[in-house]
Amino acid sequence: MNIGQLINQIVLMFCLMLVGVLINKLKFMHAQTSSDLTNVLLYIVSPCLIVNAFEQPYSGNRIKQFLLAIVGVFILYIIEIIVAKLIFGRLQNKNLRRITQYGSIYSNAGFMGIPLISALFGSEGVFFAVVSLAAFNIFSWTQGVSLFQDNDNGTVEKTDWREVLFNPNIVAIFIGIIIFVFSIKIPGIPNQVIKYVGSINTPLSMIVIGNSLANIKFSRDMLNKEIGLTILLRNLIFPIIGIVILKLVGVSGIAFYTTIVMAACPAAGLVVLFTLQAEGDTAPAISLMSLSTILSLITIPLVFALGNI
Repeated sequence: MNIGQLINQIVLMFCLMLVGVLINKLKFMHAQTSSDLTNVLLYIVSPCLIVNAFEQPYSGNRIKQFLLAIVGVFILYIIEIIVAKLIFGRLQNKNLRRITQYGSIYSNAGFMGIPLISALFGSEGVFFAVVSLAAFNIFSWTQGVSLFQDNDNGTVEKTDWREVLFNPNIVAIFIGIIIFVFSIKIPGIPNQVIKYVGSINTPLSMIVIGNSLANIKFSRDMLNKEIGLTILLRNLIFPIIGIVILKLVGVSGIAFYTTIVMAACPAAGLVVLFTLQAEGDTAPAISLMSLSTILSLITIPLVFALGNI
């Protein structure tokens, strides 16, 4: 796949976001509707897409690239966590300290990454994309959540591993691995249902994102040096580090391109939700998410081009 195809797909996805903006302006989608559709995407549509991606013939090379991608992605997350801590860990503003660390580390792997990979590479791409999605869920719901749970005395609440392991997307990955390793064939009608439900992931995800962006009022105050540096790390520097790591560990082909596109996705929308739960000021989180998403129209193709060097 060349960079022109990637740009076409990203432009298409942003056009779908504009549909979401239009729906918002016409008041066809209210806050509760957006929340309900988000739950449908996270707990039903995305798991169906993942299970469907694993329904393909077992291949030794495929599983080798899958395992190498796991190694590369986990190394990248460890580096991101350390670098974000070193850069933002001493910020006096506790709210900004949380937002910048989380926002620089975690990409919108589920809402933007998986739909983009599905459009670009089909089920084979989603097969490798689940590595990044699984790592995102494991790290985000442990280290990521802990950033917003630290108390004034410096202690953090214990991680609820049941919440991590029983996340529908993680469960779908485990089911998918079993289907792939044992070459299990899902019966006709259930298989078609899974495919049909999974196929709405891309348009519905983009419309929901567009609906959220429509509520944002842009101003000069949205961007300060900390948020700017966070976007630089999230959209460019960390993905470029990812390229180097993946090449060093031997990831290649679709597995390589899928993983770098996932790494280049903008800041995760969960940064806003976690800030709300921590009763912090959401303005910096909203600025980060929206600006990172808009700039990804340029930065994702740039990262992809660098991966081809």
